[in-house]
Amino acid sequence: MNRPPLGSVANRGKSRAVGLAVAALGVVFGDIGTSPLYALQTVFSIDGGAVRPTPSDIYGVISLMFWSATIVVSIKYVTILMRADNNGEGGVMALAALAQRLYASKAGRASTLLIIGIVGVSLFYGDSLITPAISVLSAVEGLKVAVPSVSHLVVPIAAVILTLLFVVQRYGTARVGRLFGPVMMLWFVVIAAAGVAMMVREPSVLLGLSPTYAITFIVAHPALAFVAMGAVVLVITGAEALYADMGHFGRPPIRRAWFAVVFPALALNYLGQAALILHDPGARSNPFFLLFPDWARLPVVVLATAATIIASQAVISGAFSLTRQAVQLGLFPPLTVRQTSERHGGQIYLPAVNLLLFIGVMAVMLAFQSSAQLATAYGVSVTGALVVDTLLLLFVARLLWNWGWVKITVAALVFGGLEITFLSANLSKVIHGGWVPLVIAAAVITVMTTWRRGRELVVADRTKKEGSLAEFIESVRAQRVPRVAGIAIFLHPNKTTTPLALRANVEHNNVLHKRVIIVSAIIENVPHVPPADSFEWDDLGYADDGIEHVTIRFGFSDTPNIPKALRKACAANVLTLNPNQMKKASFFVSRGAIRSTHAPGMAKWRKTLFVALAQNAANPAARFGLPARRTVTMGSDVDI
Repeated sequence: MNRPPLGSVANRGKSRAVGLAVAALGVVFGDIGTSPLYALQTVFSIDGGAVRPTPSDIYGVISLMFWSATIVVSIKYVTILMRADNNGEGGVMALAALAQRLYASKAGRASTLLIIGIVGVSLFYGDSLITPAISVLSAVEGLKVAVPSVSHLVVPIAAVILTLLFVVQRYGTARVGRLFGPVMMLWFVVIAAAGVAMMVREPSVLLGLSPTYAITFIVAHPALAFVAMGAVVLVITGAEALYADMGHFGRPPIRRAWFAVVFPALALNYLGQAALILHDPGARSNPFFLLFPDWARLPVVVLATAATIIASQAVISGAFSLTRQAVQLGLFPPLTVRQTSERHGGQIYLPAVNLLLFIGVMAVMLAFQSSAQLATAYGVSVTGALVVDTLLLLFVARLLWNWGWVKITVAALVFGGLEITFLSANLSKVIHGGWVPLVIAAAVITVMTTWRRGRELVVADRTKKEGSLAEFIESVRAQRVPRVAGIAIFLHPNKTTTPLALRANVEHNNVLHKRVIIVSAIIENVPHVPPADSFEWDDLGYADDGIEHVTIRFGFSDTPNIPKALRKACAANVLTLNPNQMKKASFFVSRGAIRSTHAPGMAKWRKTLFVALAQNAANPAARFGLPARRTVTMGSDVDI
C-alpha cells in the first residue's frame, strides 16, 4: 500500500490550519476588527473633549485599551472561556445550557442559571441592532474626510448598504463567505501598516503599552478615567463572537488568528492613531481615516465599508443561530428556519428575525444619524453580556475544572471587576441613548419568560385532556376499533399521554390505521446528539397491536427534520420501514386553539401575549419538515 510522504501530510495539515484561521478572520473577528474606526475617536469626544490630546492622557488611554483587550479577550475569552465548550459549541446560550447540565441535580440553581442565560441572549439582541448601524455608518463617514462634498449622503448610502445586506440574507452566505477571510486579512494588514508608519514618526507612543500609564491616568483623573472607560469598552466589542462562533471553526484556528493576526494588527493601529494625535492634536476628530495619506483615503473607505458589512453579517448570523438555539430550548415560539446550505447546518435564514432586525437597525440608524451619536447608545448591552459570561464561567469552572475558591475569587475580581467597571461607566449613557438596547433586552426577556411559562400552562391543560396512553391502548384493544390500511405517524412530546390527534381520530372517525407510530422529538441541552444516542424504540407493551413509539433526540443546533430522522432510524434498524412505506405514510399533528382564561398561573396581559405569539408561531409541520400533502392537523382547544 502506497502512503503519502510524511512531509506532504504535514504540509497539508499546516495548509488546512492556515485556511481555517483565515476563514475565521472573515466570520469571527468582523465586529472587534472594525472597532478602530470609532473607538479612539469616541474616547476623545466624550464630554466635549474632556480627555485631552496631551502625552499623559494619550498614554493612559492607550494603556487602558491595550490591557482591556489583553485581559478580557486574550485571557478570559481566548485562553479560558473557549475551553468551556458545550460539545464544541460556544456562546452564552451554549454556556447556559452547559451550566444547567452541570447543576442538573440542583433544580433551583439550574433554573437560575437558565434565567442568567436568557438575560445574556437578550442583551445580545440589543447589540445586534446597534452593531450593523454603527459599523457601516462609521465606515461610510470616511467620505467626510476623503470626499467632503458628499458628506450629506452618508446616511442615505449607509441605509442602502444595510438594506441590501438584509435583502441578500435569504440567499445565504456560502458563496460570499469564501471572500470574507481574504478581505479581512487585507483589512488587518492595511490597518497594521498604517499604524506602523505613524509609529515610526512618534516612537514614544510605545510607552502606552506599560500598565503604569493606565494606573497613573486612573489615579490622577479618577472621575475622567471612569467616564473614559465607557468608550474604552468599544475596543472589546465583539469579544462574545470569539466564543459564539467556536462551533464553526474550532478552538485552535480562532486562537491562531487572534494572536497571530488580529490582536497585533489592532494594537499597532491603535498605537498609530495615538501617535497621530501626539503629532497633530487636531486629528482626534477622526484619527482612523486621517492616519492615511490623501490618495489612500477613498480606497480605505471602500475597504472599511466591506469590513463593516462583514462585521454586520457576523452579528446577523449570530442572531439567527442564537434564536434557533432559544427555540430548541423552548424559550421562543417556533419560527420558520430555512437552510441556506446543504453542507453547513449553521448557515440558516430566519425570515421573521431578519425582518425585525432590519426594522430595528434602520430605526436606530435614522434616529441617531451618526456613529458618534450611536456610540452613546453602544456599550450597555455589550458590557452586560460580558458580565453574564463571567458569571456563568465562574459557575461552570467550579464543577467542570474543579476550580478552588482562590481561583474563583481571583477570576471574579479581575474579570468581573473590570467588566462591572465598564458596565457602570456605560450606565451614564442610559439617558443619552443607552436605554435603547436595554428596552430591547427587556422586551426579549419578557417574550422568553412569557413563552416559557405559557408552555408550562399549555402542557398542564393538554395533559388532562390527553389522558393516559396506556389506558387508551387498552380501550382500543378492548373495543376492537376498525383498522384501515396505511401508516399514521403522530407527533407527540412524550409516551405517557395520548396525542390529541390520535384520540380525535378514534373518537370521531372510529378508525385506526393498521400501523401507528408515535414520534417524540426531544431537544437536548447539547448542540448535537451522537447517532448512537439519537433513537429509542418502544412497543408500548404489545408487539402485535401495531402501535409503537419512537423517541428522536436532536441537539439545539440541529435542524429537527422528522422524516429525515425517521429514515436514519430505519437505516439504523430502529424502525422496520422501507422507502416506499415512508413515502406513503400520513403525518398527524395535534394542534388546537389556545384560549386565554381567568385561571391563575400568569397575568392576563402575559396570557394575551402568549396567545398572540402562539398564533404567529411557525406551523409544526413546517418546523419539523413534514410533507404538506400528507400532513393532517387535528385536536381540541387548550385553556390557559
